[in-house]
Amino acid sequence: MSPVNIVLVVADNLGWGELGCYGGGALRGAPTPRIDNLAREGLLLQNFNVESDCVPTRSALMTGRHPIRTGSLQSVPPGLPQGLTRWEKTLPQLLSARGYACAHYGKWHLGDIPGRYPSDRGFDEWYGIPRTTDESQFTSSVGFDPSAAQLPYIMRGSAGQPSEQVKLYDLQSRRHIDEELVRKSCEFMSRHAGSKRPFFLYLPLVHLHFPTLPHPDFDGRTGSGDFADSMAEMDHRVGQVLDEIDRLGIAENTLFIFCSDNGPEFRAPYRGTAGPWRGTYHTAMEGSLRVPFIARWPGRITPGRVSNEIVHVTDIFSTLAHVGGAQLPADRPIDGVDQSSFLFDNASKSAREGFVFYIKKEMRALKWRDWKLHFYWEPEVNEGKGKLESPYLFNLTRDPKEETDVLVYNTWVLGPMLRMVQAFNESVEAFPNTKPGARDPV
Repeated sequence: MSPVNIVLVVADNLGWGELGCYGGGALRGAPTPRIDNLAREGLLLQNFNVESDCVPTRSALMTGRHPIRTGSLQSVPPGLPQGLTRWEKTLPQLLSARGYACAHYGKWHLGDIPGRYPSDRGFDEWYGIPRTTDESQFTSSVGFDPSAAQLPYIMRGSAGQPSEQVKLYDLQSRRHIDEELVRKSCEFMSRHAGSKRPFFLYLPLVHLHFPTLPHPDFDGRTGSGDFADSMAEMDHRVGQVLDEIDRLGIAENTLFIFCSDNGPEFRAPYRGTAGPWRGTYHTAMEGSLRVPFIARWPGRITPGRVSNEIVHVTDIFSTLAHVGGAQLPADRPIDGVDQSSFLFDNASKSAREGFVFYIKKEMRALKWRDWKLHFYWEPEVNEGKGKLESPYLFNLTRDPKEETDVLVYNTWVLGPMLRMVQAFNESVEAFPNTKPGARDPV
C-alpha cells in the first residue's frame, strides 16, 4: 500500500450537540450539511473523549501522553514557557521521519517562543496563531495597554527558519482567519498531491472559540446570530477541504478526520451545547469529555458506521503514527493506544476500556466501560463542591446527565477502576511528570 495522506481538522470548542449528525444543526439555527454528509461517508464516534481545555487536548493529541505528564496545562503563569518542552516527541516529528510533508495551519497553543513554534516541532511550515482566539479582543478592549500585555499576532514560519509576525490578530483578522487557513491548506495539498511524498495536514480551525464571529460573507447567513453564522461558516470550510481532496483525486488514499478539541463554551453569548450530556469544558462532566469525531477513508472505513466505544484523544497520536508507519517513542509512557483495528478494520470493540481524567494537577474523574467515577464534583464551571469524601459513581448509559450516584449499589466497580488509578500512579513514579512552565531542556 502506498503511503497514506492524513488530514486532521480540529474545531475549537465545538460541543457534542452542535452538528446536525449529532442532533443539532437546524435545531441550533445552523444546518451543517457538509459535515453531516461526511458522517454518512465514514465513521461517527459518540464516545470520543478529550481534555478539559485547549492546551491539554492539543498536547495530548501531539504527544499521545496525558498532559499531566508533559506539564502542558492551561494554568502556566505568564512569563514562563507555554506548551510542550522540546523533550517531547510530537506526531509531525514521527511522521516527518517517515518522509511526510507536514503543515500546520491554525491555532497552535503549545509554545509561543522560539524553539516551540510548530516549525520547530516537526512541521515544515505553519501559519496561524501561537496562542488563542480571545486575544483578538485585546486591542478593542477598554483600557488595553500594549506595554503591559503583548499584542497578539498571526504568525508564519518554516522549518529551519525563525517564525515571524505577519499581522495583528484583531477582531477583523479573527473574522477572516479560517478562510485564510483553509485556502493555505488547499494550496498545501495541491502542491503535494502529485508527488510521491505523503502529507500530513493539521488544520486546527479557530471556530467556534469566543469571540465567535463569522466571516463577512456569512454574517447574517442563518438569521440566528453570530454563533449560528459561525457554525454555518465552519461547515462550509470543512466542505472546502473535502472538495479539494476530491478534486485532486486523492480521496481513496487520504484519511480525513474531523473532531473538536473541547466541549462547548460556557460563557454567554457564545455558550454552546453538549446535547444530552451535562456540563461544558473546564469540568469533568460528559459535556466536557465527549466531543464530535468523524473519520472518512474510502475503502477502509465503512460508510455510515456509528459507535459508542470509548476512544481518547491520545489515541489519535498512536493511531496516526501507525498509519504513517512510524514507531512510538520507547523511552516514556505513551497513553494513546493504536485504534487502527477498531477504526479501519471494523473491530467491534475499542482498544481501550477507560482513562484517567485530570484538570490541572488534580485527578478529577475516571471512565471505565459504561461507568464514570468523580473524585471532585463540579457540574458547572465555578460551581464545584471540591474534593468528595466519598466519590460519586454514575452509569452513563442509564444516567447520561450524571444525576444519580449509584456507588452504594455498585461498589464492585471500584476494583477495576482504582486499579487503573494505581497503574497510572505507578507509571508516574517510574517516569516523573514534567512541571508546568518547565524550561528547555528538561
